[in-house]
Amino acid sequence: MVLLLNKALYFAIVCHKEIDLKLRITSIILLLLFTGYTAFTMSIAQQSLLSFGYQLISSPDTAQVIFDLYIMAFLAMVWMYDDCKRMGKSKMYFLPFALLTLVFVSIGPLLYLALKPSTEGSKI
Repeated sequence: MVLLLNKALYFAIVCHKEIDLKLRITSIILLLLFTGYTAFTMSIAQQSLLSFGYQLISSPDTAQVIFDLYIMAFLAMVWMYDDCKRMGKSKMYFLPFALLTLVFVSIGPLLYLALKPSTEGSKI
């Protein structure tokens, strides 16, 4: 998921005028698929999200992947915050996206991109 988000962001920066609609559609599709899969996985999980997270960071190899994901999540939150400021949005507008990013990593940025207002000539 993170890789697909990275690709979507790269293409949005390179050709921002043409990609606006494609990025929105891609974000919505990925958001629906990933959120659905996450909900399904959590519904059949035999442990809580916190105990699962603790289990992941208790091993160095999986902890490295988690740290990598959260570095990307932090970068996405910085980008979302700066973009919100540039568009004149309040910190309260940014907060739900940041919280979703902290808990589910990809869902926050995907939702942000899906709901981001389309502005002519804006750079993503």
